[in-house]
Amino acid sequence: MSCLPPHLPANYSRKGVVSAQRQVAVQEGPLYRTEGSHITIWCNVSGYQGPSEQNFQWSIYLPSAPEREVQIVSTMDSSFPYAIYTQRVRSGKIYVERVQGNSALLHITDLQARDAGEYECHTPNTDERYFGSYSAKMNLMVIPDSLQSTAVRHTLHRVEQDPLELTCEVATETLQHSHLSVAWLRQRGGEKPVEVIALSRDFVLQSSSDYAQRQSLGEVRLDKLGSSTFRLTVFHLQPSDQGEFYCEGTEWIQDPDGSWYPMTRKRSEGTVVNVQPTDKEFTVRLETDKRLYTVGEPAEFRCILEGQNTPDRYFAVSWAFNSSLIASMGPNAVPVLNSEFTHREARGQLKVAKESDNVFVLKIYHLRQEDSGKYNCRVTEREKTVTGEFIDKESKRPKNIPIIVLPIKSSISVEVASNASVVLEGENLHLSCSIRTAGRPLGRFSVIWQLVDRQNRRSNIMWLDRDGTVQPGTSYWERSSFGGVQMEQVQPNSFSLGIFNSRREDEGQYECHVTEWVRAVDGEWQVVGERRASTLVSITALETGFAVTAISRTPGVTYSDSFDLQCIIKPHYPARVPVSVTWRFQPVGTAEFHDLVTFTRDGGVQWGDRSSSFRTRTAIEKAESSNNVRLSISRASDTEAGKYQCVAELWRRNYDNSWTRLAERTSNLLEIRVLQPVTKLQVSKSKRTLTLVENRPIQLNCSVKSQTSQNSHFAVLWYVHKPSDADGKLILKTTHNSAFEYGTYAEEEGLRARLQFERHVSGGLFSLTVQRAEVSDSGSYYCHVEEWLLSPNYAWYKLAEEVSGRTEVTVKQPDSRLKLSQAQGNLSVLETRQVQLECVVLNRTSAASQLLVEWFVWKPNHPERETLARLSRDATFHYGEQAAKNNLKGRLHLESPSPGVYRLFIQNVAVQDSGTYSCRVEEWLPSPGGTWYRRAEDTAGQTAVQVMRPDAALQVDTVVPNATVSEKAAFQLDCSIVSRSSQDSRFAVAWYSLRTKAGGKRGSPGLEDGEEEGEEGEEEEEEDPTERTALLSVGPDAVFGPEGSPWEGRLRFQRLSPLLYRLTVLQASPRDTGNYSCRVEEWLPSPQKEWYRLTEEESAPIGIRVLDTSSTLQSIICSNDALFYFVFFYPFPIFGILIITILLVRFKSRNSSKNSDGKNGVPLLWIKEPHLNYSPTCLEPPVLKSAREDDVHSLCLKGRMPEGWLELGRIMKI
Repeated sequence: MSCLPPHLPANYSRKGVVSAQRQVAVQEGPLYRTEGSHITIWCNVSGYQGPSEQNFQWSIYLPSAPEREVQIVSTMDSSFPYAIYTQRVRSGKIYVERVQGNSALLHITDLQARDAGEYECHTPNTDERYFGSYSAKMNLMVIPDSLQSTAVRHTLHRVEQDPLELTCEVATETLQHSHLSVAWLRQRGGEKPVEVIALSRDFVLQSSSDYAQRQSLGEVRLDKLGSSTFRLTVFHLQPSDQGEFYCEGTEWIQDPDGSWYPMTRKRSEGTVVNVQPTDKEFTVRLETDKRLYTVGEPAEFRCILEGQNTPDRYFAVSWAFNSSLIASMGPNAVPVLNSEFTHREARGQLKVAKESDNVFVLKIYHLRQEDSGKYNCRVTEREKTVTGEFIDKESKRPKNIPIIVLPIKSSISVEVASNASVVLEGENLHLSCSIRTAGRPLGRFSVIWQLVDRQNRRSNIMWLDRDGTVQPGTSYWERSSFGGVQMEQVQPNSFSLGIFNSRREDEGQYECHVTEWVRAVDGEWQVVGERRASTLVSITALETGFAVTAISRTPGVTYSDSFDLQCIIKPHYPARVPVSVTWRFQPVGTAEFHDLVTFTRDGGVQWGDRSSSFRTRTAIEKAESSNNVRLSISRASDTEAGKYQCVAELWRRNYDNSWTRLAERTSNLLEIRVLQPVTKLQVSKSKRTLTLVENRPIQLNCSVKSQTSQNSHFAVLWYVHKPSDADGKLILKTTHNSAFEYGTYAEEEGLRARLQFERHVSGGLFSLTVQRAEVSDSGSYYCHVEEWLLSPNYAWYKLAEEVSGRTEVTVKQPDSRLKLSQAQGNLSVLETRQVQLECVVLNRTSAASQLLVEWFVWKPNHPERETLARLSRDATFHYGEQAAKNNLKGRLHLESPSPGVYRLFIQNVAVQDSGTYSCRVEEWLPSPGGTWYRRAEDTAGQTAVQVMRPDAALQVDTVVPNATVSEKAAFQLDCSIVSRSSQDSRFAVAWYSLRTKAGGKRGSPGLEDGEEEGEEGEEEEEEDPTERTALLSVGPDAVFGPEGSPWEGRLRFQRLSPLLYRLTVLQASPRDTGNYSCRVEEWLPSPQKEWYRLTEEESAPIGIRVLDTSSTLQSIICSNDALFYFVFFYPFPIFGILIITILLVRFKSRNSSKNSDGKNGVPLLWIKEPHLNYSPTCLEPPVLKSAREDDVHSLCLKGRMPEGWLELGRIMKI
């Protein structure tokens, strides 16, 4: 064994000439080696002078005499060894191997225990002087060899594909840390052993090249069982596995330099394995229909495999053409084609497939001349490993099959057709070019579409070359780029041309020119034949007959009335032809028209620059079925009076999405006149006399009895006439827009602070109140009314005026007391309703006093009252703390319909608004000095308010008829809501299928076989035996839930009315037979606009029976009510009457002495009359039930003769 020292000094030189000092290095110790092993210890020298080849001398210092040197061997002196080593040195068991001039190895081939000790490597001096080290030492430890490899020696006979298992014990008792490696080997005769599988010292599995693939596929395994047992497993033996198998163990130890050294190696006894091969012969033959073909014809080659048990074996097939691979196919039947044939297979020209376990085919759908040659297939048997991988076995191929492919001849005919011979401009034109051949197409076609116009000029539209590339003609290039012209190969022999948005210049003769091409032997394409055909197409211009007419049915209208103008366009154009319509207007007194509004070609509305007064009162509408445009003007005024005219423009969209105006037409003139309305103003002329106490208010009324319009506004001027004055003096003027202007009399008499004007809710009653009346306020009062109307242009104009009758006022002097109504009240209202709280002042001290009104509430379980709202003396409304706390600010509304009556409305009440409500009133009077003081206060009676949620009144129709339908038919499940709790309710509806759980009893009559429920008194079920399956659910927000899986795709939902829902199940099957029900949830909105569920209700079960199409006599009878009654129901009364008659006759014929019970030992004849139960449908068929029978036998569902009939037959015999 020879090797280079692993570590040489950095100053090592082959020539040995260095400037550094001599250095001797020896292998690092201690080294552990086993008895009987072969050991090597390296030693090298560096930094020396003299010859390049140095000498080495080895010595040992034994543990028994560590100071004594024992010489072993030398490279320069054969007498160097001591006597104990001389024999071993001479026999070659100890020697020195020179690796290089300055490096050597000490070999001890048969290591003994006495060889342990400290070894020294010494190099004699060759330098001019001593400088450096001349020796180096290391320790060697010799340990016993405890490695054992054992196995039982025996001989095994196996058959090919059988498994093999062998075990081996490998163990060691070495005290030092060591690793074991185990290898299984196979040896056949005098051949070199082959490693089957091995576990390295680093616990890595590896195999030789003979077994590497099988080991990677899991066919060969090595498992460690326990601490020292190693098992070899070969799952599928092959004939090549025959031989002797044995295991070999190696013990490794790690040296101080970090390398691992095999201290010892042992092999076990061998096991001889004989493998008997099985017969797996197979044959292959290649077939084809013929040997002579024509270009373009299909050819099929069949590779037929013959052998035993081929379906359970795995084969790979490869196809070759002229010894070149076409494709290969593995056991998975997935073909892999080489690059030369891949494009042919992608184009559908070639196919490689497996027809059956024994037949593999190669199909060439379009033969070429270059396909002439020899074809063959090769079949290789493959073996599948336990991991699913495949290993190649035997391979065979049949004889070649040569074929010859001849060139072709062709003949074609062409036919052209179009969607119409005459089309309207802008319509799409579709032409087709059909190619007919005597046989199948020989090659490829190139097609050119051409147009011959009215001037007999020919131009290319588009063409498709033989490679399938489409190119437009020069004059059609731009239109084609926008998609205006398209050519398509619809079928292999059919080509279409589409001209979209046709134009006048597209008129002419369309010609299809077809050229057939085939590929020549040299690979170039050549023309086989040419044909052409044509058709004539005419195009009608869009502007033909284009005309516009304007009409109106209301030439004269009144202010604020509406009128319509129609613009009629002829002829009727399709929707794709846009027409823009512009209404023009000439106001009264002007000489020119201006554009009012335009209905553009794209359906938009564009207003003119001077149409601002029209926009809010004008609607423009275009009819869906035509291009007619209607102009509707509401709230007519003077500005809409004048002449109208419509202008229509006909447009065409070009291929590049630009527009071309083809024609423009102007309609006739329409004149519209607008007049003011006739006045209907009337003011009350009645006279009044009013006497009142001083400091009380003077109430003056001015009543408008009739007015011209509900939207009329009034300006009211109030006058007073004194006896000393000739004319009345103006007190106050309120304009039509409610502005106040004080007259000279109010300024002179200081009335401004004491005047109050009021417009009543009725709108026609105006009141003027003079507060704190004085004696000097006496006089004759009247009003002057002016009626104003708002013109449609939102400008006010005075239509009429009138003076009322006079009121004679006499002011005297005051005294009164404040008093409120003490009426108690109880109110119960539903949520979201309105609560009215009334505070009535029955009496007050003075009419000039001011009142402060305050509302408060006592909440349940809350002893202190809380202020709700306050109306101050100056009529200012304030919210209390309770209003802010319960979010009442937006829900409180105050109203005073008459003096002294105050109403507080709480809108959209909620449950938390419940409580006891009351009001408190303070009366304030002016003092003589003009200051106000509180004169009195009073609290009104209490009103208890209880807010409740609505009672649940939901009721679902529980009377639902059962139904029987045929298979594949549809059945309907109606869910009818009889009543609901509120008109604001929303409903969530769900349909369920009711099935009886296994082992449970039916809760309701079903349609399937089985016994019905027992009589009353039976024990109740511990759990619900009904299993519910949801078909469909619809939430209160109209969101659908998922459909049930058995009915998915077969459900149709309808809401026939607000209270009627219907679910239709399509394509019924017998599996749909069963009971169904619907469940309804009622949802209501809370005052906070949140929805809550009030209640739910479920309908009665609906029995559905789906009849199988394979009807029997039983099903026919049961499905027909009339036939069912005739067969099962009507015979029972007839037979019953007959039996009763027979029994009565026999009974009367007996001796009266035999009437006693059991007399003379003769028993009486007791007859148990059968009871007849029936149902109007076949869901509960008629049954016979005796007096002691509790079970019910269904005639229709069980399909057998009732037991009652058998009893009836026995009685009839008697």
